[in-house]
Amino acid sequence: MLEELRELPWFLWVIIPPVLIAQGTWLFIDARRRGSYPWFWGVWGMIYFPLPLVLYFIFVRKVYRHFGKRK
Repeated sequence: MLEELRELPWFLWVIIPPVLIAQGTWLFIDARRRGSYPWFWGVWGMIYFPLPLVLYFIFVRKVYRHFGKRK
């Protein structure tokens, strides 16, 4: 596993931290606004990508309810 991490290009090491911080911050702010465990979503969002974001949209935002509805 360490060998695989050493083989990552340098620009990924520059891109990954801001993406994780932005994702975790957005999840925290949105979950706090909706009253849905903001610390859990924020911390989990700063550790992994993109699973917390996908599951947040499914379980908290419930975007699947909007599919199939016509305006």
